[in-house]
Amino acid sequence: MSKLHPYIADTATGMVELRRQIHARPELSLEEAETSELVAGLLTGWGFAVHRGLAGTGVVATLKVGTSERTVGLRADMDALPITECTGLPYASTRPGIMHACGHDGHTAMLLSAARCLAATRAFDGTVHLIFQPAEERYNGAKIMMDDGLFEKFQCDRVFAMHNMPSYPKGQFGVLTGPLTSSSDTVYIKIHGAGGHGARPSLARDPIVAAAHIITALQTIVSRNTDPADMAVVTVGKIAGGTAGNVIPELVELELSVRALSPDVQQALHDRLIELVQLQASALGCTAEVDYQWGCPAVVNDADAAEFVRAVVRSRFGDEALYKDARPTGGAEDFAFMLQAVPGCYVFMGTGDGHGCGEVHELHNPRFDFNDECLPIGATFWVELVERALPRIDR
Repeated sequence: MSKLHPYIADTATGMVELRRQIHARPELSLEEAETSELVAGLLTGWGFAVHRGLAGTGVVATLKVGTSERTVGLRADMDALPITECTGLPYASTRPGIMHACGHDGHTAMLLSAARCLAATRAFDGTVHLIFQPAEERYNGAKIMMDDGLFEKFQCDRVFAMHNMPSYPKGQFGVLTGPLTSSSDTVYIKIHGAGGHGARPSLARDPIVAAAHIITALQTIVSRNTDPADMAVVTVGKIAGGTAGNVIPELVELELSVRALSPDVQQALHDRLIELVQLQASALGCTAEVDYQWGCPAVVNDADAAEFVRAVVRSRFGDEALYKDARPTGGAEDFAFMLQAVPGCYVFMGTGDGHGCGEVHELHNPRFDFNDECLPIGATFWVELVERALPRIDR
């Protein structure tokens, strides 16, 4: 017997067409006007009360059934990435340099499919808020929506989100209690020296040598200042300075990515990084400016909400659908901001086994394509979650 919700199974073909329509016309963060219009139009037609304008292009759709005061929020992200698609698929991006390389087209289509089912079957008692969020890839769109009053306008007892995982087996769900994705901070460093002739370095203060010492010293933060049991990353991804081999420059610039699963570790990385940079620069006669940009916090799942999600997966798909090897990831996700305000859970759904280009491609790859076979699985999960979070008395 199929584990899919019957209504979802009957409308699966239309769901695939919708996902591919969104895939072909991707939009960057905070530019999701066409996608927002499509989403709002469909939800209005299905009987949802639709609110637009949070974070510019955000859409929140509300459906109240029965008399219960219970509420639940479900979130899907809508934005695409600045990547040139290389799939060659008939529904590939029609916008050069932009593609849905992270599966947000699939996330949007799954939540829309669930919305259509919920509106048609109304097998719950309470209020469901569907949050279609812009700018997950850049600009922390979740926080912008919250700053615009998301949870003041749309109160949620709990909030949930889901992301596809090509590395997980198709149809299996990764559910963890506590940290799931890391924080993500960006650091900009300017090292100031005194320029001069490359043949007379004693008359200059070389910021390139200082930068080399700083880069080496930064590697000791994780290896010598962080508990081996704690996840931490300090990556120098960019270095820029100098114009010629015989010229000592005035300035070298570095750009770093810093990540952790714990707020305490995140703070410790911040403090030690600034200390090391200043000391190393000073030791070599240079000065350093450190612009530490706090970015996205770690996703931390509420224990009760995570156990609830496990129960949802077991009830519809069986215990075998819980991925036993799920682990926290160093990727970042701005749903973390929502979880700081409302208890909830972020879940991974496996989409592996190859699709589209005939093999599995990871997220942010120009050959990535969402596995359409997983669309009805994800939509069924959402419907099951709502019906269990907001059960009818006669269920």
